[in-house]
Amino acid sequence: MSELFDEKLSRLAALRPARRTRGSVLTDERESPHSRRDVIAEWAELAEAVGATVARNRHGEHLAVRRWHARPEECAPAARALALLLPAALAADDSGARIAEDPKRWLFLDTETTGLAGGTGTYAFLVGIAWWDSGGLQVEQFFMRDYTEEHSVLLELAARMAERPVLVTFNGKSFDWPLLETRYRMTRAIRPPTLAAHLDLLHPARQLWRLRLPSVRLTDLERHVLSEAGPLAWTRRDDLDSALIPQLYFDHLSGAGSAPLAGVFRHNEMDLRALAMLAGRICGLLGGDPEAPADRSPERAIDLYGMARLLSRRRDARAQPACEMAIDTGLPAGIERMAQRELANMAKRQRDYARAAAIWEQLARARGASAAESAIEACEQLAIHFEHRARQPQRAAEWTETALRQLRAATSVEPARARRLEARLGHRRIRLERKNARLALDS
Repeated sequence: MSELFDEKLSRLAALRPARRTRGSVLTDERESPHSRRDVIAEWAELAEAVGATVARNRHGEHLAVRRWHARPEECAPAARALALLLPAALAADDSGARIAEDPKRWLFLDTETTGLAGGTGTYAFLVGIAWWDSGGLQVEQFFMRDYTEEHSVLLELAARMAERPVLVTFNGKSFDWPLLETRYRMTRAIRPPTLAAHLDLLHPARQLWRLRLPSVRLTDLERHVLSEAGPLAWTRRDDLDSALIPQLYFDHLSGAGSAPLAGVFRHNEMDLRALAMLAGRICGLLGGDPEAPADRSPERAIDLYGMARLLSRRRDARAQPACEMAIDTGLPAGIERMAQRELANMAKRQRDYARAAAIWEQLARARGASAAESAIEACEQLAIHFEHRARQPQRAAEWTETALRQLRAATSVEPARARRLEARLGHRRIRLERKNARLALDS
């Protein structure tokens, strides 16, 4: 218990403000085991290890690294791919969409921070950015050797974002960009940059691949999706665990050594390159028409269905052929039922009620515990169809009774949901009984 308390105290001590002296070297207000000469030597060693130089602006200094990579190659997004990646309101805005259509205005961003929870006490100590340049990817990294260099890093980032106001991130809408906005406001001296658009690739990646992959972390997408086109131009061998990165920076601040931070720079650079490559892969998929895979494997079928789901949410006409193609290619049983359900809902939106009913009937005949919920839903949808569309209340009553029987026999339906379903179906049965009784009297 005392060790945990001591660790917390040491972290708090590392966060204490420090004052700057001439020569841009920190001297802490408390005693330090390292002299100024030691600090200078460690910073020089780190700069040499990562190929950094000292950058200066009106707010001070920071370390800066810049490297150009031939891979991944520059990508140009098709207009219909961009329309799917942008929020609907922004996609309809001519000015914002026009800026986003130019990949030269894109800025990829990834941060390494002192914590993963965000909040006003979290700093982005390493800010990595990248942009398309000369057919390849230009990567630039800004590193604050201590907290007094934050203003300098933020000012440099703001200048880059003014040139390229289309931000491309992976989970940046939830973490990186809100954190940076907070840091800008806390400076009270630098305005947060204005974005023309923000493309967060985590969300389309989830829709495209989460049914196939156990996780859609960027490293997992590298391994299972990006590497399918061939070997990557970088390797994650000896890569750092993201969870360890904050402690490495705290160690650096406390004088325990800066050499391990070279691995943080490399990790950040690989994330930026993966992000750029992922942007090209997603834009390529969403910009073209769905195609039947050559190998007809379940993995390719699942990818097609993931694409269909994403297209369906934005009411894109390519959703239906993609979904049909996925079913024809051969989906695993559970995912095939999901795809059939999606296809039925598409037909319903297109007012093709006969086709929707045919698909629901196929689903209603499914057997087995894993198929119970989809079968019950299909029976309910058929009851709705025959009551309101086909005007056949007797058949609607039959499907309602079938749904109730299946619900009572099912063991996999969550109890609270089962009660709601039974109540809803019970109301429908009573209403249909009355309707059929009136029809019998009229006849």
